[in-house]
Amino acid sequence: MRLPIIKHAVDFIEANDEDWVHETIEFLEHMADAKGIKDEELDVIGELLSNFYGAIEVHKDMKTGTARKEALNNFMKRVTGSIN
Repeated sequence: MRLPIIKHAVDFIEANDEDWVHETIEFLEHMADAKGIKDEELDVIGELLSNFYGAIEVHKDMKTGTARKEALNNFMKRVTGSIN
């Protein structure tokens, strides 16, 4: 996961609608099942998916009143904590 990508996706959600990101996730998950897809392509799709899911989580936290910076920090702490 990359914080700049998550921030950019959160910007998109705020300017447009979260449904667009959900639909993009569905599309990328569908594409991951395509015949002949290469491992490198699956890696890219997986990275995009993890960033989009992260952006949705951050946005969900922001909708409850958490400041953007705090929501991003909270999310990254949860991710880092789950890795350790």
